[in-house]
Amino acid sequence: MQCSYYDAHQCRSCTLIQVPYADQVRDKEERCAELLGDHPGLQWLPSVRSPESGYRNKAKMVVGGTVRHPTFGILDAAGRGVDLRECGVCSPGITDVLPLLARFTARAGLVPYDVPRRRGELKYVLVTESPSGELMVRFVLRSERSIPALREHLPGLLATAPRIVVVTANLLPEHKAVVEGDVEVPLTERTTLTMPLGGVSLDLRPQSFFQTNSAVAGELYAQVARWVDEIDPASVWDLYCGVGGFALHCAAPGRRVVGIEVSAEAVESARSAAGDLPGVEFAAGDATRFALESDEVPELVVVNPPRRGTGPELAGWLEESGVRHVVYSSCNPVTLARDLAAMPSLRPVRARVLDMFPQTPHVEVATLLERT
Repeated sequence: MQCSYYDAHQCRSCTLIQVPYADQVRDKEERCAELLGDHPGLQWLPSVRSPESGYRNKAKMVVGGTVRHPTFGILDAAGRGVDLRECGVCSPGITDVLPLLARFTARAGLVPYDVPRRRGELKYVLVTESPSGELMVRFVLRSERSIPALREHLPGLLATAPRIVVVTANLLPEHKAVVEGDVEVPLTERTTLTMPLGGVSLDLRPQSFFQTNSAVAGELYAQVARWVDEIDPASVWDLYCGVGGFALHCAAPGRRVVGIEVSAEAVESARSAAGDLPGVEFAAGDATRFALESDEVPELVVVNPPRRGTGPELAGWLEESGVRHVVYSSCNPVTLARDLAAMPSLRPVRARVLDMFPQTPHVEVATLLERT
């Protein structure tokens, strides 16, 4: 993939951009196979590849520059805005709307936040695109001061960009290295973005996590659902369930599926998507605590932890629980290998590399474990 920002040393985030894509995937396959090399007999399924560019369904744009000439992108070492509106890994639907959003913020008089001086209002613009082409836009503000201007000019933006269906203002008053605050102010009637994948429509609320690569996420959900259907368990837990992607793809008549997620907003999204689907329920809570305090053990557990992995407590519970099968979806093969070592009775039998993050060293790995 060619990138003028990379060539000009304006942005070096895509650290593998100079490596041919086929070599990127091969290197990730070899790294994963090496990390999981202590498990003889593990069958590696063909890897799932992604488009090399235009794959990201979410853009997190730092706002810099001036009111009249805002930049959307990153900050340089001096805290000045570097404009990346034509970033090659963002979906075309996102890059098409970013110039409209820049003009909108200028018309609304939203003052970009000056990080070195700690002045200004608009910190980030966050854009998410659904597979259907609809968009969610979130303006991360220092205070409520600019919300009236957002409301005043919003009808013009929506008329110009009708694919924008959800708009919010997120409040982040603190000066710290985070992207969003706790308070979300809806500015449109709709507050959720529908994410249709593989026959299942997920609901995404503003502060809910979703995989950044819709095409590969669809393949991931489909692969896990196939493994689960082959085993045909009567009961499934989806730990770290997010907005319910695995749980809803694994739902089936006569099967009880329970999803656990620490984010209450994500749980509400999952419940909304589930509707009246029988046998499926979601609860907000810590995945490890839920497992340790439960009086029952399901026939199959799906875990999709953050990069730090499940940790020793949950891995220890899985090892001792007697659960027959585990599906582990990992965005960090290093912590995956560590957690598998803590579960020696659960043998990896099948695994698949899914290249969720082209041009970077990050990779998703799905692994099916069965008790020996």
